[in-house]
Amino acid sequence: MSQTPLLQAVNLVVHYQSHQAIDHLNLSVPAGCVYAMLGGNGAGKTSTISTFLGFNLPTSGQVLIDGETPQQNPEAVRAKLAYLPENVALYDYMSGLENLSFFCALAGIHLNKQQATALLNGTGLQADAHHKRVAMYSKGMRQKVGLAIADAKQAKVMLLDEPTSGLDPSAANDFAQRIRNAADKGMAVLMATHDLFNAKQVADRIGIMKTGRLVEEFDAHSVAHDELEAKYLAHARGL
Repeated sequence: MSQTPLLQAVNLVVHYQSHQAIDHLNLSVPAGCVYAMLGGNGAGKTSTISTFLGFNLPTSGQVLIDGETPQQNPEAVRAKLAYLPENVALYDYMSGLENLSFFCALAGIHLNKQQATALLNGTGLQADAHHKRVAMYSKGMRQKVGLAIADAKQAKVMLLDEPTSGLDPSAANDFAQRIRNAADKGMAVLMATHDLFNAKQVADRIGIMKTGRLVEEFDAHSVAHDELEAKYLAHARGL
């Protein structure tokens, strides 16, 4: 795993009017790393991701994607990013294949049918679903189209917001493996989640956020699940 950070928050502070959503956050995710950011509602996870995406302006400090800020060079940063929200926004009346081709074209990537099919196959989307309307897709199938779009962009960084929420255990396990594969190819992945099991399964680093602060970090390969759960619950209960 490279130690050069592709994703950084440096003393990041974000205010929404009088509310401080992020409190002096320092975070670094190198190429090949999956960083799982745990925390309850209001902890600052989504605000952090929104700031990396350029939707929030830092009150102070900065975020960097491959050394560039979203504010100074939005087009260049957008080209390096893939984003999968909790519910991937696709056009229900179009097929998975059509959605993939359409969103790639918006990014200036023009795929032929063979390329698009190969990308969907690479995410594990069943061949008989490629031409079905997305309205018939499960959440896990929608996420696979989102992953195919990320693959087509050859993004350096992937941002995930509650990606396993609502997935059954089999689909969550499959999704985790796809994310692990993306990191193993050199992508930096930041994943906001409530799911301790998924975080332990897929991540290299795990951080716990509370009231906008990163209160504790772990090497995911060294911390036992029981220890992680105890730490998480202690922070959640204010112990």
